[in-house]
Amino acid sequence: MHKPIFQTGEQEYLSCSIGVMAFNEEANIRNILKSLLEQRLVTCRISEIIVVASGCTDGTVRIAEAISRSNPFVRLLIQETRQGKASAINLFLSEVQGDILIIESADTIPEQDTIENLVRPFHDPNVGMTGAHPIPINPDDNFMGFTVHLFWRLHHELALRHPKLGELIALRNTVREIPADTAVDEASIESIVTKLGYRIHYAEDAIVRNKGPETISDFLKQRRRIIAGHKHLQLSRGYRVSTMKIDNLARLFSHIFKKTPLNPKTLCWICGAMLLEFFGRMLGYYDFHIRKKNPVVWDIARSTKKLISD
Repeated sequence: MHKPIFQTGEQEYLSCSIGVMAFNEEANIRNILKSLLEQRLVTCRISEIIVVASGCTDGTVRIAEAISRSNPFVRLLIQETRQGKASAINLFLSEVQGDILIIESADTIPEQDTIENLVRPFHDPNVGMTGAHPIPINPDDNFMGFTVHLFWRLHHELALRHPKLGELIALRNTVREIPADTAVDEASIESIVTKLGYRIHYAEDAIVRNKGPETISDFLKQRRRIIAGHKHLQLSRGYRVSTMKIDNLARLFSHIFKKTPLNPKTLCWICGAMLLEFFGRMLGYYDFHIRKKNPVVWDIARSTKKLISD
């Protein structure tokens, strides 16, 4: 693996600490670390990459340890038991020194300029948090792939108007801890940063690749967890993310509908995707209001994990 390329030029650079949150990510941990170590940087530098391996039972720790031994920028922290992503993030926050803290899920891969594009907005002192632009790698020639792309297009269009950040985020080193009982960590950080008086910024040119669910069961598993988590955040912290506002989604669905070439198959897929989302939201409401469940440690959607084939 290559060391990060530091190209600071004449500008003052920001130091970045990157936290990679991993639970059983042996299929992708090598790929994400390789991508982070090969970033093109101009106005910032990566001072450390910390992998937080939380209750891993596969080869994640072995692979990360091998990489850390050969590269001084990479460090491994191990949680013996899985306590939820918020707990892993808090461990990362307790260890870092960088000006900018970057938190990335280990089942993603950033493009070569992503970290630079994610961090550059912090040269504006009013910006307290930025989020990358996730683009799924799923083929869109089947129903689930079409659905995944449709919802990430909606997410992108909404974030351009009302930033809602996820998958890969960055924040100023002003947050020492996030609520340990949150199942929606990025949204919880949004609420903390905005209460500190900072602005959040959607960095649409900071591209990060992810993989959406390949099965209906995995899609619903993800959506019900996120909806229940957002309801808990709304009631416990008084913060409501933009995707929980139905009027925003209705306008965007109309916008996307007009821009999508329609044929009978596409029309059926759009209707099916809307029904899936509705069902996922109802399951999330049921989990939160009836079962009183806040999914801090959630069941993994396994079809989302492998981004690059061997």
